[in-house]
Amino acid sequence: MGPMKMKDTDRELFETKSVWAAVLSLAIPSVIGQLILVIYNMADTFFVGLAGDDSMLAAVTVCMPAFMFLSAISNLFGVGGSSVMGREMGKGRYDRAKLAFSFSVWGCLIVSALYCLFVFLFQDAFLNLLGGSDASVHELADDYLLITVVIFGIPTALNTLFSHLIRAQGKSLMASTGVVIGGVLNIVLDPLFMFVILPKGEAITGAAIATGLSNFIALLYYVAAFIFARKKVYFSLKIGKETFQNKLALNVVTIGIPACLMTLCENISYAILDSLMSQVSLPAQAGVGVAKKINMFAHSAVRGVAQGILPLIAYNKASGNRSRMKKAVYTGMGISLVLAGLSMVVNLIWARPITSIFIQNDESGSLSYGAAFLRIFCIGAPFSAIAYMIISFFQAVGCPYRSLLLALLRKGIIDIPLMFLLQYAIPIYGIVWATPIADATCCLVSIVLFAHYLKKHGHDKYGYAAKAKSQIH
Repeated sequence: MGPMKMKDTDRELFETKSVWAAVLSLAIPSVIGQLILVIYNMADTFFVGLAGDDSMLAAVTVCMPAFMFLSAISNLFGVGGSSVMGREMGKGRYDRAKLAFSFSVWGCLIVSALYCLFVFLFQDAFLNLLGGSDASVHELADDYLLITVVIFGIPTALNTLFSHLIRAQGKSLMASTGVVIGGVLNIVLDPLFMFVILPKGEAITGAAIATGLSNFIALLYYVAAFIFARKKVYFSLKIGKETFQNKLALNVVTIGIPACLMTLCENISYAILDSLMSQVSLPAQAGVGVAKKINMFAHSAVRGVAQGILPLIAYNKASGNRSRMKKAVYTGMGISLVLAGLSMVVNLIWARPITSIFIQNDESGSLSYGAAFLRIFCIGAPFSAIAYMIISFFQAVGCPYRSLLLALLRKGIIDIPLMFLLQYAIPIYGIVWATPIADATCCLVSIVLFAHYLKKHGHDKYGYAAKAKSQIH
């Protein structure tokens, strides 16, 4: 492997471009990509909702944690790989950045293949565990899970992985284009397969095929991008002993585990929420599924900002320019708070009209449930915005234990026990209140840990203290 140099335009983005300009150039494509991702996930809910069948809506809701577990695998290697790549580039070790890339690709491919095999072998028991024990829901969810996870799971996982690894190199637009392609295609293909190609009553199968095909085509885009832009990106599939030297592979996994667990625990939390709601009634389960997906808009926008600027934080931490690192975090946090605050206000005021887009009538009560649940969920958005940014910061700078603690506080340690406790104190709605309470608690802890870290490690290194005064931000 020959020596490599970083392109001048990439170096300018990471080192000298104004922080606002650098953050926006990295974050905007990432936010758009994340929002498109939510829209195409919601497209299934919207078109299935047109059928007016709560069983279909519940089936899509039940499958969401299993489908999103693919994102947990992608984040394990994508967030870990992008953090290591960013820090290696910040130290000028570009060949090691390529090694991190190749390890991440092969790791994601193998683990996602094993997960798809697991789902195939234990599909019925898995669906029951996720809250799909109702016979009408189980049968529909069975088809959806088989197509989206077992058949098309690997392309779905690789898409998210490649978006992380390309964004780590400052190519945020290229990274997000694949996400946008997959999302737009899914929105177009959903009604085509659900209402035109397949016979009536096969809406769930049609939605699943549309989702799977759109992810497969998006993967083809990334393959083509690597082929045609191979001189502009650090790309390698070579695995050798160098990959496992100097803890490179271990660092990818160590940093990626909190990101993986955050997504995994989020899915487990949602699965428990669905399971508890299924014990209330089918309309309540359908309503909470729609409310969760609408509330994902705020979380996805914040996630887009955090993921977009992660390589900028990692690079400047490693290069020693801690002043630029901190300004990037504060800028990203400010943008995230504005987006989360706007989303919260919109959902509080127009919860019922927004929910009615996905649930066409309220004969069963699912619309009323959905609107009420949405108002509760959205209160946690600003708290989650701060917590998610700080979690991403600790991933970027290589602090796996802090990010792991915050990830588990946000989803798992606090909200799951609260669901069981509050369902008795506040019947039905207490289950949902556990989420914003957990968000607020995690936010407070994350601020304390962040302040402690900056006090010890927030000072410029390697001669950057003098440069910082003359650098334009």
